[in-house]
Formats: sequence, C-alpha cells, structure tokens
Amino acid sequence: MCILIVLESHLYSPITQVIDVISRKPELTKISFLAHSVGGLVARYAIAKLYRHPSDTFDGKTKGTIYGLEAMNFITVATPHLGSQGNNQVPLLFGSITMEKVASRMIHWIFRRTGKHLFLTDDDEREPPLLQRMVEDYGNLYFISALRAFKRRVAYANADCDHIVGWRTSSIRRNTELPKWQESISEKYPHIVHEEHSEEFNDENCQNSSTDCDSDILEEKMVTGLRRVSWEIVDVSFHTSIQRFAAHSIIQVKYQFMNDGADVIQHIIDKFQV
Repeated sequence: MCILIVLESHLYSPITQVIDVISRKPELTKISFLAHSVGGLVARYAIAKLYRHPSDTFDGKTKGTIYGLEAMNFITVATPHLGSQGNNQVPLLFGSITMEKVASRMIHWIFRRTGKHLFLTDDDEREPPLLQRMVEDYGNLYFISALRAFKRRVAYANADCDHIVGWRTSSIRRNTELPKWQESISEKYPHIVHEEHSEEFNDENCQNSSTDCDSDILEEKMVTGLRRVSWEIVDVSFHTSIQRFAAHSIIQVKYQFMNDGADVIQHIIDKFQV
C-alpha cells in the first residue's frame, strides 16, 4: 500500500504529519511526495529528516528508505529549487538588480525566515544558506541521499507566464540549458511543451567550464549539487490561456474555476509509479 504526501508552502509541520500517518497505518509500504511551490523545498527538507539508511532490498538493490517506507515518486511543481536570489529568478522583479536587492532585504518582513531562505540571506550560526546546505548530505541531514532513494524525481516548471517562480530555478537548469520550445508536444497534454530526462552526474569542475557560474557561483553550486541525482524535467506553458497571468496557481489547478492546468495534473497521474 502506498501513501502520497501532498505539500504546499503553508503546510505546518509536515514531518510530524507524515510520521503520524505512517504510525496509524502499519500496512503502508511505499511513499511518494507531490509538492507545489515552496512546498517542494519543505518536502526536500522533510525527506532528509525522515531518511533512514539502507536496510532493506528493493528490486535487487539496497536502498535507503523514507521512515521505513520504499520511496517511489518525488514530484515538485513550480518549486524555486535554486531560490529566488538574482538572475531573474522572480520574473515579477523584471530582472532589475535594484529591485532584487530591495526585495532580498524586505522579504523577511512578509515571509519571515522563509523569505531569508529563498533569497539566501539566512546566516544561522554562521552556517551556509539553508538552500546551499540542501544540495548535499550536510551534518546529520541526508538531503541528497534522501532524493536518491526515490525511484524517480520530477520537476514540473513553468517556461513562461509564472511571475513568482522563474523557469531556471523551477527546472534546476543553467541559462544555457533552457530548451527552445514552440507548441505542445501532445494533444492530450496541450500545456506541456517539453520533456527531458537528465542523468545524474558529478562534475566538480564545472566552475572551470561554465560561464554561468562566473556570474553566480552559489547558484552553480546548487545546480551541480541537485543534478547529482537524475531528474525528469517537464516544461509547461500557458501562453495561449486567458488565465496565463496566474500560471503559478493554475499549473496545480488550485481553484475549480481556474482549471487550465488539468492536463498537467493528468500527466502527473499517468506517469505516477505505484
């Protein structure tokens, strides 16, 4: 039996809730996560806390578990994996360096610690920013090992029209890796414009070969760290929709009257492994 954990940014204490559900349902054997927006970062932190070192064998391989359960699908939708700092990661700020600097200094007034985490301005006990720590196994938190435990990791990203979370940060890519796209690739999924599978790699020397990392070394470290595991990347566009101004919400069909993203949800269902 499988459990699907759905996380949004406002969900309180997801670790406690997951443990509570697992404790009340001893018949559970598998677990998946589906998270939207900042909920994807919450999910990445939660699985690091819930990760258990390898003890059981699945499909002939010894793998770690998520609180004793076999990890299946880890899916994020419009999640700012690389944070919101600079480089037009928040399209609403129009790439203005001045506006981005002002936002980084004021965001904590609105979103408290979460705002500092997103803009990588947190400095807890002289530790690196949390999002930087979350791209490796850091201390007693196994961020990458937990991601690697899942059979598949998927990032759905708005290629345009999302004014809150930029394309690069939600698709875990460098500028030079953003694909060219035109229209939908399938009649069944009219808003999905590109799909790719990135194999895991461990290129510690990318800083010597990538011009992107010259402009933002920290972002390069996060891309490199997260790409040590493979990802399925699904690019979405609502540029033909009258609801395109709300792409960040309709990609998950947040409201019944704004359901243009139903095909994206169907794609998640069709690809879901149980």
